[in-house]
Order: sequence, then C-alpha cells, then structure tokens
Amino acid sequence: MSARTPLWRQIYFQVIVAIVLGLSFGALWPHAGASLKPLGDAFIALIKMMIAPIIFCTLVHGIGSMRDTAKVGRIGLKAIVYFEVVSTVALGAGLLAGHLMHPGVGFGSVPVTAASAKTIAGYAERANEADSGLVAHLLNIIPTTVADAFARGDLLQVLLVSILSGIALSRMGATGAKISRGVDLVGQLFFRMIGIIVHLAPIGAFGAMAYTVGQFGVRSLINLGQLVAVFYVTSAIFVVVVLGAVARLSGFSILRFLSYIREELLIVVGTSSSETVLPNLMRKLERLGASNSVVGLVVPTGYSFNLDGTNIYMTLAILFLAQATNTPLSFAQEATILLIAMLTSKGASGVTGAGFVTLAATLAIVPDIPLGSLAILLGVDRFMSQCRSITNFIGNGVGALVVARWEGELDRTQLAAALAAGPLPSDQELVADPEVVRAPAEV
Repeated sequence: MSARTPLWRQIYFQVIVAIVLGLSFGALWPHAGASLKPLGDAFIALIKMMIAPIIFCTLVHGIGSMRDTAKVGRIGLKAIVYFEVVSTVALGAGLLAGHLMHPGVGFGSVPVTAASAKTIAGYAERANEADSGLVAHLLNIIPTTVADAFARGDLLQVLLVSILSGIALSRMGATGAKISRGVDLVGQLFFRMIGIIVHLAPIGAFGAMAYTVGQFGVRSLINLGQLVAVFYVTSAIFVVVVLGAVARLSGFSILRFLSYIREELLIVVGTSSSETVLPNLMRKLERLGASNSVVGLVVPTGYSFNLDGTNIYMTLAILFLAQATNTPLSFAQEATILLIAMLTSKGASGVTGAGFVTLAATLAIVPDIPLGSLAILLGVDRFMSQCRSITNFIGNGVGALVVARWEGELDRTQLAAALAAGPLPSDQELVADPEVVRAPAEV
C-alpha cells in the first residue's frame, strides 16, 4: 500500500495525527478544546445517517439471493448462542479483574457537585426509560411504520424490516431477483457515500479528543488512573486471550485481524463510538470471505447483543463502586449482579454514553450501592468509553467470522489471503470498486 499511497494520505495515519493534535489542543487550551465537540458529533451523525440504509440494502440483497430461507433463522440462532456465551465470559472477566486488582479499595470519597448530581439524574432517567421489561423490549423491535424504523435509526427495527423484505424477495422468483439486484446497486451508492464521509474522520477525531481532554481534563484521568488502567488491561487480555482463542479455533489470527481493521480501530478511539465504523466493518468482513447475508444479519445484531467491552466495564465498575463506597457484596449479590447485567447489557448500542446508562440501570436494580456514587466515574467515562467501543467493535468482527465459519459461509482461502495481504485496498478503494468485494460474497 505504501508503494502506491503516500503515508500522509492514508486514513489511519491521518487519524493518529488528529488524535495527538486533539489531545495536545485540549490540554493546552481546555476551553477552546471543549468547544470543538460539534466536530466529533457531526462526523458521528454523518455516519449514523448511513447505517440504516446500508444494513437494509446488504441484508435484503443477501437474504433475497438465498434459496433456503430457513437459513436466516439458523444463522440468527447461532449468532445469539455465540453472543450469549462470549458476553457472559466478558461479564465474568470484569468481576475477576475487580477481585484481583481491587481498584476501588482506599479510594476515598468524592464530593458530588450539583452539576454531577444533575447528570447522574439524567442517566438514571434514561435508564428507567430503557428498562421496561423483556416483553416491552421485544415489542419495541416492531416499528410503528416501516419508515419509522429508518427515521429513528433503531438497528433492531431496521433488522426486522430487512429480514422480512429479504425473505419476501426470495419468494418472488425472477421479479424478486431483479429487485434484489436493484437493492444491491442502491447499497453500492451508499457505500460510495461512506467512502466520501470517511475522509472526514481525522476532523471528527480531532474535535472529539480535544473536547474530551478540554472538558474533563487530564487530572480526572490521573485521579482514577488505576480503574482506567485495570479496565484497559482487562479488555486487552480479553481480546488477546479469549477472542484470540475463539479466532484460532475458527482458523485465523486475532493479531492479523486487528492489523486488518487498524484504520477502523483508530477512528473508534478518536470518536468513542463503534457505530462510526459499522459500514466499514461490514465491507471488510465481506472482503475476508464472509457472505453478505451472514455479515448483514450478525453485525447489526451484535451491536445490540454482543457488547463485550460494555459487559467488562459494567461488572468491573460495579465492584469498583462497591469498594470505593465500602459496600460489601456477598457471593449471592454478585451472582445477582451478573444475572441482571446479562439482561440490561443487551439493549445498549455502540453510541457514546450507552454503557453509563446501562450501568445506571443495573445499579437501580441493585440498591446496595448508592446510585449517587456514579459521580465518581463521570470524569473518566469518556476515556473508558473508548475502550468499551474498541472491545465491542473487535468482538463483533470476530463474532461475524465465527458464525460465518459455523454456518459454512466463510471462504477460508480468501480469509487467509486477505489477512496476509493486510488492509489492502484501503477503505476508499474498497468503496470505489464495490464489485471487487461483493462478488465473492454472493450467496
């Protein structure tokens, strides 16, 4: 790649520079840095407006090309089983890290200001709105209208509409095949638009990092440095050991995979949101040899049900708050927390702050730890959100490949060749010639 494209023109290098500049700008000029939040928000909004139509086009074309519609349910069931197993391991990893490292012991009290109390109340209110029971959560998957699913951008609602549309097309014979092809062409249009938007990633990363450091300051990171360090180390071990073992059993190296998605990882670091690279992830997974039907179904579902980083954060943060507030927890209480977290974590998305809302929902059900203690985490939540998003993103990429291998929809020769070649072509080149990626993934 370097022989054809100068280093300074590569997205991952531009994002690295932007992150460093953003950190420096926020540290040197905090007030000015805090005012740059709209740059990061605008980039995230641009990506989010493309997610629903891309998921729809990818999944409708993939399912519409199937002859065996029963495969849709089979893929979905395998994905849910995999998500539940790995997510539970992630929750256990957070608990184990909290017991081994004791990040909250001797922390001391933190004064709760009026501003932080108001913020906590806002998170608690959002948590109460989201926590309305399993039946209500399942009913919320059904949109009011088809258009409403796309207007709200709810991934599960878009997923439902896409699956129904794809199954209907698969039963329409030659007419359905023509419509499916048209949907695929529309999808290529949206991927080209993503190729344009991705050039703005360095600007979004600069604004988001400048805001984070300017708003919360480096001092807040230092004060809670042990917790942040434990979380990052635990997440790294989980990725390398747990996901690494899963990847090895599926026939690929986790380190090669991380190198392959390095541009997306840097964008996640800069924006603290894994949704900003969801379309890129889907495209790259197809280039690795996973069928577009599996990718289109598993990846969006994983963004709601396979949040490994959020799960690690939840149990680790709860133990930290218990230790910091001198609240002893029995084995039965920890088991209860684990079970509750398995449910509350399933509705979170890859957007910044979702992990904090989920944590508030869990603490509201477990009254032993005061909800006001969440104020301790406010100053570093943005830094921890970056790690949550990265771990979630990696977990969903690995999960899609595992399910594709499980279903027999993964070209292992193509996977090995693509990982060995590295991220070639770049995201922009992938988008510029979608047929290069799409053709091997046809069902």
